[in-house]
Amino acid sequence: METILIFAGGNSPTEGLSEELPEADLVVAADSGYDHAVGAGFRVDVLVGDFDSIETDVLASHVIVERFPTDKDATDLELALTRVAAERPERVVVVGGGGGRVDHELAVASLLCSSRWAEVEIDWVTDRGWAHVIHGRRIIHGDVGSLVSLLPMGGPALGVNTKGLRWQLEGADLVFGTTRGVSNEFVAPVADVRLASGCLLAVIPSSG
Repeated sequence: METILIFAGGNSPTEGLSEELPEADLVVAADSGYDHAVGAGFRVDVLVGDFDSIETDVLASHVIVERFPTDKDATDLELALTRVAAERPERVVVVGGGGGRVDHELAVASLLCSSRWAEVEIDWVTDRGWAHVIHGRRIIHGDVGSLVSLLPMGGPALGVNTKGLRWQLEGADLVFGTTRGVSNEFVAPVADVRLASGCLLAVIPSSG
C-alpha cells in the first residue's frame, strides 16, 4: 500500500481536513479516532483498540474490528501503527493525538519517531499543526516565512544538512535536548532536510 491514514484520539483537526489529507489506500482508527474520522467524513476500514473511549454505538458493517483488552502494554495508537506496518505502506499520516493529556501527546511524538517505522514516511497532523518524521532525508513543504522546528528525537541527529530554510545547517550535529533547531523559517516553499543518522521531528505549527 502507498498511503494509510490513522485517526487517533485527542483533539482532531476536523475543519477542512479532507482537503489537507492525501488520498488513502486504507483508513484505520485507534479507538475514539473512529469518532473523529466519521465526523470528518472518512470511511474507516479497520478499528483497533480497547474501546474505552469511543462514543459511537453502532459501527458501519464493513469495519474490521480488532479488539484488545484494557490491561495491555501498548497504547491504541501503537497497536494501530503495528497493524499498518504489516501492510508495508510508503506513507502513514497520523491524525489527532494532540491537545489532550500532555503525557499522551509526548508519548505520540516518541512513538512516531521510533526506529521501528524508519522505512515508512510518517506525518502527524493535529489541531496545532503538522510534524514530519525524518530518517535520512525528507522534502517538506511550508509557506515562505512560516516557522519550522527541527527537534532531535531519542538521541543525537548527526550530519544534518538543510536547504530552503533561513538558518542553514551544514553537517551539523544536533544532540538530544538542544534547542538549536527551534523556530527556523521557510525561505522557499520546499525545504530539503538530510541527516546521516538519528531522527528529526520537523514541526510546523499552525499560523492560527
